[in-house]
Amino acid sequence: MKTICSLIIAATLLMAFKTDDTKLVSGYVYDVNQQVLVGATVSSKLNPKIKTNTGSNGFFKLKVSQTEKKILVSFIGFETREIVLTPKTLKIILKAVNANLDELVVAGYGSQNKREMLVSNTKSMAASSYMASPMLSNVGYNTESYNAIDENGFKNTKNDPLSTFSIDVDAVSYSNMRRFIQSGQMPPKDAIRVEEMINYFGYDYPEPKDGDPVSIITDVADAPWNKNHRLVRIGLKAKSIKSENLPASNLVFLIDVSGSMQGPDRLGLLKTSMKLLTDQLRPNDKVAILVYAGAAGLVLPGTNGNQKNKIKDALTNLSAGGSTAGGAGIKLAYQTAKNNFIKGGNNRVILATDGDFNVGASSDAEMQRLIESYKNDGIFLSVLGFGSGNLKDSKMEAIADKGNGNYYYIDGINEAKKVLINEFGGTLFTVAKDVKLQVEFNPAKVAAYRLVGYENRLLNNEDFKDDKKDAGEMGAGHTVTALYEIIPEGYKDEFIRNVDEMKYQTPKEIKNSNELLTVKMRYKNPDENKSQVLSVSLVDHQQKLANATLDFKFVAAVAEYGLLIGESGFKQNANYDQAIALAKSGKGKDDNGYRSEFIQLIENAKLLAKKDVISKNEDE
Repeated sequence: MKTICSLIIAATLLMAFKTDDTKLVSGYVYDVNQQVLVGATVSSKLNPKIKTNTGSNGFFKLKVSQTEKKILVSFIGFETREIVLTPKTLKIILKAVNANLDELVVAGYGSQNKREMLVSNTKSMAASSYMASPMLSNVGYNTESYNAIDENGFKNTKNDPLSTFSIDVDAVSYSNMRRFIQSGQMPPKDAIRVEEMINYFGYDYPEPKDGDPVSIITDVADAPWNKNHRLVRIGLKAKSIKSENLPASNLVFLIDVSGSMQGPDRLGLLKTSMKLLTDQLRPNDKVAILVYAGAAGLVLPGTNGNQKNKIKDALTNLSAGGSTAGGAGIKLAYQTAKNNFIKGGNNRVILATDGDFNVGASSDAEMQRLIESYKNDGIFLSVLGFGSGNLKDSKMEAIADKGNGNYYYIDGINEAKKVLINEFGGTLFTVAKDVKLQVEFNPAKVAAYRLVGYENRLLNNEDFKDDKKDAGEMGAGHTVTALYEIIPEGYKDEFIRNVDEMKYQTPKEIKNSNELLTVKMRYKNPDENKSQVLSVSLVDHQQKLANATLDFKFVAAVAEYGLLIGESGFKQNANYDQAIALAKSGKGKDDNGYRSEFIQLIENAKLLAKKDVISKNEDE
């Protein structure tokens, strides 16, 4: 008995003084081209339930047992590796899995050989002026397309006091820009839509009141790139709705499985993204899955959201090959959405593609007309863009605009999480449609003004009251921001352009008012066709930029960066150091790390810009 007691006491003492039996493993995960892999899975080999994912810089930390000798590292589209642990920070390289071109497409309507894919056409492609990211592109040529941006200039207030445009909640330009910067390249300037970069971020705008679906705020301070100019901010906030209170969804996943969609950043990432969305579904939601390649077909009929495994299995079985019958796919998707229509619900087609429509209706005009013919049926559209080197940005932006829709570019798993989980309501649930803004400037206070961005959203002034004129949509919880750079009255400036006095009419008498401008907003409720109007005015109290709100400073920093990276003719005294300092001073609360990531992107772009200048000087 004495011996047993001694053993118990010894065991108790050992447990009391037991040291931590875990150790910390850390490292970075890259591909063979030294590009970081964001969202790679790192797990214990002894206990696979112990795992983590790499962050935005490819870094990970993982606590494992002291006895652990190896860890497992995996990423979609890459070979899984066993890594022997060392005391040092690990540097892990993963190799991409080469797709077999003879693999067959698995789809509900039959099989098709992948020999019909774009690889057979690469010999006829022109070499690109810049290469797509080695991590993201599975072809050596660039066929990406962007609409040319004809930058807004300053307008003389006495001759043209009204500015009218459609709002834009898309944020494609930001995630696309990030893809280029992270791969060590400056993006093409026509890929930079400043308003989309600004609207990538959420801002602390007040919730709507009095039953309105949208609220408006305005403020003004110094323009950071020209201290003699003023910067006006107009902010909109759509009402927030808790997930459990959102209406039932009738979703149709329309998935491009053509040959151009092969690769881990295309169909691989697409399937993972759609599975993330599937996890958000409720039992009263319904999903159908269609695919299109050489033909279009139904893979999964309308299925309730509580059958998640069934939906995910259908996604898992998809693979890519064939040409792209985009027009046929869209027709079938809208018809499926109409067949499953939920009255008072969220009826939406989600098109996931690189935008390379090359069979059937393929021109931008044809696709736009096709989409427009369905939008009056109460079915909205979301477009998710994937891939690099083949991204058809111009086409996807056009069809999203015409389909009462929104457009996102998914450059990695973190962006999929942002769009389909963090911003689920705003992405999929429209609370106000055909939202237009019209700003009237006071000539007594404003000599000239310039709308920053929104070049492809401009409307004629008479379109503001025309309820037949299409405009942008706002989803639950969405914020939208617009900036005007203004030149105060009485200040002589190189950008002020006067016209000759008119012979047959004289300028109207200027009303004596302290107001700088008045903002009017028109919107329709999602199930109505008659618009309603809201209006607010702004008085300039000469606030300095240093005293502006955190959000104002951050918005100004994003705009300044956009002027620089987009090679704006109106960048004036804009510079990277100033944009970095301004973004840091306006970062504020940053729960998801989006603003911190932006600051890092500006710093990286500054280095790339300096490298480009050095290279240009060496060439000369």
